[in-house]
Amino acid sequence: MTLRLHPWFAVVAFMALLATACSTGEISEPIGEEVSSEPVLAALEAYRGNDQYLLRYRRGEDTYYVAGDLKGRTPEPEPDAGYLVPDLALVDHERPSEWVEMTRTLTPIPILGIADWAAFRDVAFADFLPTSRNTGVTVSFDRGDYFFFYDREGRFRARRLIDKPPWYRVAGQVSLEPFFEQWQPLLRKFLEQRGLSGAEVLFNTGDLDAGAIPFIYVNLNTRLIVLMRYEVIPDDMQGRLPGTHLLQSLWHFIGSHTYSVPLRPFSSLKSLMALVTDTAIESGKSLVLGIPANDIPVPLANRAPMDLVAWEKELDQRLGRTASRGTLDFLVDGEAFFPRFVDAVTSAKHSVDIRAYIFDNDDVALEVAELLKRRSTEGLDIRVLLDGMGTIMASAERSGSLPQQHHEPMSIQSYLEQDSKVTVRSVKNTWLAGDHVKTMVIDRRVAFLGGMNIGREYRYDWHDLMVELSGPVVDEINEEFESAWAGASFFGDFARFLSRTPPPANQGSPGYPLRLIYTRPGQQEIYKLQREAIRRSQRYIYIENAYFTDDTLLRELIKARARGVDVRVIIPLETDRGIITRNIVMAANTMLEQGIRVFIYPGFTHAKAAIFDGWASVGSANLDRLSLKINKELNVTTSEPSAVQALQHTLFDPDFAAATELQEPLPERWSDHLIELFGDYLF
Repeated sequence: MTLRLHPWFAVVAFMALLATACSTGEISEPIGEEVSSEPVLAALEAYRGNDQYLLRYRRGEDTYYVAGDLKGRTPEPEPDAGYLVPDLALVDHERPSEWVEMTRTLTPIPILGIADWAAFRDVAFADFLPTSRNTGVTVSFDRGDYFFFYDREGRFRARRLIDKPPWYRVAGQVSLEPFFEQWQPLLRKFLEQRGLSGAEVLFNTGDLDAGAIPFIYVNLNTRLIVLMRYEVIPDDMQGRLPGTHLLQSLWHFIGSHTYSVPLRPFSSLKSLMALVTDTAIESGKSLVLGIPANDIPVPLANRAPMDLVAWEKELDQRLGRTASRGTLDFLVDGEAFFPRFVDAVTSAKHSVDIRAYIFDNDDVALEVAELLKRRSTEGLDIRVLLDGMGTIMASAERSGSLPQQHHEPMSIQSYLEQDSKVTVRSVKNTWLAGDHVKTMVIDRRVAFLGGMNIGREYRYDWHDLMVELSGPVVDEINEEFESAWAGASFFGDFARFLSRTPPPANQGSPGYPLRLIYTRPGQQEIYKLQREAIRRSQRYIYIENAYFTDDTLLRELIKARARGVDVRVIIPLETDRGIITRNIVMAANTMLEQGIRVFIYPGFTHAKAAIFDGWASVGSANLDRLSLKINKELNVTTSEPSAVQALQHTLFDPDFAAATELQEPLPERWSDHLIELFGDYLF
């Protein structure tokens, strides 16, 4: 085992989190709250310059040296200075003389011990930390989520959220930013009482729980807090060889189109027929259909919205099934979804079923994997179904916010299965069709559905949306997972035919009408129903989607605007795929010319949501060819007024306000027209 000190900086430009109460039960006999018997980490010396700081600390008989990059932060703060996130790296110095030479020109940082930290902490955290039995709060930092609580002995504990004891419940989610403003005068006074006249200090916390924060550096002048997290990194996880993902992609492609085909004869044929048929149809459309033009935008009409009761009855007839029931809550961005999801997994009693297009190999994904592995060894049935090609290709990319010292495993599937009882299956991508569904089901009773995969981009970098569902609709998600799980086994279609429908677990639960709609080979419900909803809309259409490349839906939106419908579309200016960005530029300019209001989101929005006159649709499907006609996708829809209103208030209203409305056409390149022509076949 190799020890590492990694950066984990909280700084109080923490993203604000909505307070929520969430629990899935309580275990009456607490276990495992003992304090670690390992030697505590004791800071011996600390120094700071304008560009870096150095720390020498001891653990038992061993001494370690750490260097942190302050990136030029000067002692005098700027008026609008935010909070810095420097990088941390180990340095190796066997001779004390080298350490002395390095620190000669740096400023010593005063160090306070464990008792001093405890005295200040109890005052600083008193306003938000609950004292009731078996409760705590989630505190989110820019590189992780923690659970703050008092244990059964009354001791304060700060654990990673993934290490939350299952018998504790999350009583709320807290942003520390407003509290830090209150702490500054308290800390200045505290330092003065300890005889320290400066504005900076390094605290020894004495914390040795998993992912502990043994040292905290505070500089009140520069408004900087550095939390140093203690981790143990296995020696066998030191990064992958260059090009590993290319070899994995090639092997996966060969497997998907050789032995996999005879084991999946029906699904393979369906995928091929869907691909060939849609290609022929798109070719015909491009020859005979053009984009309708309206020289003068029509004024907005004051008509009654479409009849939602009649619409829901028609959906029953079109789909051949009635709506299910349940409730849903919208979780906007990773700061809302990931803490809630991790809390649910830590409190799960029986099972966790995850279906993801991407299970990445970055730091966020590995923390989730670590949690799943631990819970599997505690007796839970943990199953992970991931799309083979999507996961492999994502592992080759690196988030710009990923800590520089991150070490990824060679294979996330092998990592999940190693030293655990987690069962993992990888979906074959015959004819390059993907399983783009993202669902996570806890104890077969609580489900999450939407646009987020397991990875850093979804937790920290991108704007996205998930919904939490409960009630009988979760039974349908369980059925869908079981079918996909069986189909991903070695025997493919044959195993799917022999699989059993799981018994319902939520039929007695209350709720309002909810309906799941799908994209599968030969089954284009998401596309056809949203197209029909556009045609029926009389009052307004709100859409937010990163990949808007389908010409048919674009034509229908232009026709709706020509009827006087208020059509608004939120898109990003840049996507994670450059060629698709150019296609979206063409679509944005066309919509603007035809009177559709186009809003450019600041940053990358990956949310997939729409409201058509009070009928809402959210889920995994983009508005492109792959999601609407080729891949497997899952959306949930509803006409329930309270749910639709919640979607508008939590997603659309804030995003309309944050986005910039397009007033002039975006610059186009000569190549954009070529990209748009071939893009209809590629994405």
